[in-house]
Amino acid sequence: MKTVKLEDNNIKELLQRSQIDADSVIGIVTDIVNDVKNAGDEKIRQYTEKFDGVYLKDFLISQEELKESVKRIDKDLIHSLKKASSNIRKFHQAQLPHDWSMEVDNGVTAGQIIRPLERVGCYIPGGRAVYPSSILMTVIPAKVAGVNEIICCTPPGPDGKVEDIVLATAYLAGAHKVYRVGGAQAIAAMAYGTETIPAVDKIVGPGNIFVTAAKKMVYGQVDIDFPAGPSEVLIIADETGNPDYIALDLMAQAEHDPQAASVLVTTSPKLAIAVNEKITEELPTMKRKEIISDSLEENGSIIVVSTMDEAVSFSNEYAPEHLIIMTHDPEERVKGIKNAGSIFLGDLTPVAAGDYGSGTNHVLPTSFCARMYSGLSTESFLKKPTVQRLSREGLNSLKDVVIPLAEYEGLYAHAESFKRRLDQD
Repeated sequence: MKTVKLEDNNIKELLQRSQIDADSVIGIVTDIVNDVKNAGDEKIRQYTEKFDGVYLKDFLISQEELKESVKRIDKDLIHSLKKASSNIRKFHQAQLPHDWSMEVDNGVTAGQIIRPLERVGCYIPGGRAVYPSSILMTVIPAKVAGVNEIICCTPPGPDGKVEDIVLATAYLAGAHKVYRVGGAQAIAAMAYGTETIPAVDKIVGPGNIFVTAAKKMVYGQVDIDFPAGPSEVLIIADETGNPDYIALDLMAQAEHDPQAASVLVTTSPKLAIAVNEKITEELPTMKRKEIISDSLEENGSIIVVSTMDEAVSFSNEYAPEHLIIMTHDPEERVKGIKNAGSIFLGDLTPVAAGDYGSGTNHVLPTSFCARMYSGLSTESFLKKPTVQRLSREGLNSLKDVVIPLAEYEGLYAHAESFKRRLDQD
């Protein structure tokens, strides 16, 4: 990995990382989305045959098939899925907000009620890799929020089947229906509805460039989580940081994708050297060493700064998806963090803990988006309507506010709706 000293003239360059250029496929995706919107299931069949190599008459996977898939999964893996599910459920239950109300003025009460979305769609990627943990991270929070119907869409293999682990995990997480449909056509189906796939209120879950472009396109018709880009980690470390752990955390992020970004920001030149040496030593033993090597070479860096305040400031500008703080006082340092998707404190807390077992959600904002988005949560699947009620006293207390402002804005019926109530006993 390249090692550089942070200077005023290189900050902008060091902040950059790979992003998915969804606009590059916008023409293809526009055609797919419009075709599915207008012609429904038949277009899905055509695109599934074209992109997945199989013609399917039916998309819905039966409940019996979902149940049977659990029996075909290794018992140890089922145990891991259940333990992860339990932790994820506990964490997301703690995120549930509550109804509330208050008296904001004499006779004027106002508050907020909590209501779940009616139907949610979770996209499950297929292809070269299968990530059951991502199914848990999307389905369980929706379930905890009280969503009435949770559907999943995932691409079929050339034989028309879906991996048992995908079906089993969706079943264990509590998905109501699973459809063997993938790509932009699945996003369009969930956004607009077809003869067999219902329209949803929100679509969540990662996907390839076509899925990302389709989600951006249908946003407004439905809600989405956020655009997903290559995964990223930034590690803040002082001289107490463990070079073995840091090297492994950087390589762990890099093994996702050659476009993944792995960055160490440290006040210790000695640690920077030790981490680079450890990566050189460990890399040949890694099973995904080619991907890791390409990623670290193209998108990895070690940045040496003068002070810990400088490290925190750079991190806030970078707004990383994952932030690890390996200093002698991580709880103190986290007080200065403004922008990060998920934060991991201390030497003993790798990103892998959040990816699988700690209960926090790993569907997180990338590519600077942690400046304005949080990760997926229970609240991602909730609406918060406001509620107010006025008594006679409340009418009188607001008359000098509502009537003048409504009349000033030229909305005289608004003012009259208030006056008429004042005139009546």
